[in-house]
Amino acid sequence: MSGRKIIHVDMDAFYASVEQRDDPALRGRPVVVAWRGNRSVVCAASYEARRFGVRSAMPALRAERLCPQAVFVPPDFGRYKAVSRQVRAIFARYTDLIEPLSLDEAYLDVSMNAAAMPSATATAEAIRAAIREETRLTASAGVAPNKFVAKIASDHRKPDGLFVVRPDRVQRFLAPLPVGRLPGVGKVMERKLEALGMRVVADLRDYPVEALEQRFGRWGRRLHELAFGIDERPVVSERPTLQVSAEDTFERDLLLGEMEDDIRRMAAKAWEGYGRERAQHPGRIARTVVLKLKTADFRILTRSLTPPLPPSRLAEVADIACTLRERVGEPSRTRYRLVGVGLGGFVERDELIAQPELFTVTA
Repeated sequence: MSGRKIIHVDMDAFYASVEQRDDPALRGRPVVVAWRGNRSVVCAASYEARRFGVRSAMPALRAERLCPQAVFVPPDFGRYKAVSRQVRAIFARYTDLIEPLSLDEAYLDVSMNAAAMPSATATAEAIRAAIREETRLTASAGVAPNKFVAKIASDHRKPDGLFVVRPDRVQRFLAPLPVGRLPGVGKVMERKLEALGMRVVADLRDYPVEALEQRFGRWGRRLHELAFGIDERPVVSERPTLQVSAEDTFERDLLLGEMEDDIRRMAAKAWEGYGRERAQHPGRIARTVVLKLKTADFRILTRSLTPPLPPSRLAEVADIACTLRERVGEPSRTRYRLVGVGLGGFVERDELIAQPELFTVTA
């Protein structure tokens, strides 16, 4: 073990809880944060709605069928971001090593906590108490020697819970868990492992690491390490932006030739986000324009172009994104339900000046 003390803090049903906090009429009722409409998806669901099977990312129409009595509330991300900043300010009282994963969760390395708390457990308790007092919201936390165990632990006593996994109990804690609880093991990989007789983490430990590596490459060895609770990843407090993007789902599925206005609209939103990124990090330049499409049958397609000089105007970004449709390569009758435009391939300004000949095209 690394000797680290890691806390994973996860706000409970964050968006829905903010709505219930700010509107007393919503308290105790099944709340679904989503726009209404045929193409909308659920952003969040209160615990009252989750009892009916409503989950984040499911189509809003399905959520309405599962829970007809649900109250649908359109998301207010500006308000959620403000609360998230308030929560992160609480984190900063205890450590400088904070790695946000989203608006509602973060890793904290409290091995050397700023508030001189007696233990990581006491730190987690103090953080949860401060969140409750100052935001009138609840958070769950997991404490462990590394990131992935802390994240699993934070889900162990939700909502409003704290679960601690001490270094000498990591393997005992992990052993009975389904292999699907390990990071990176999705439904497909879970089925593959189950077909080999590995249903719980303890089964992975008994499977020869060489055989895992032969079947799954380096990922097989990583699985074996995770089964034994090994995770040496540090908490990274400043994670550079990889891409600034915007996307939207159409009211009806469109052909490629019908979406130019939507592409230009998404390019404008991405360019606006890029402006905010540049304001915070003026030395970083985006060089690549990305077009993202989701087909009517939910396949994700991306095409990108890195021109000889970084795009310097919105019109350039929009023109490149529109041109990238020519490289999609799907039948002309293919219809699409979503389009997105992104700016990525970030480099430092000094690096750009030193390597002016960079030019790549990717599919």
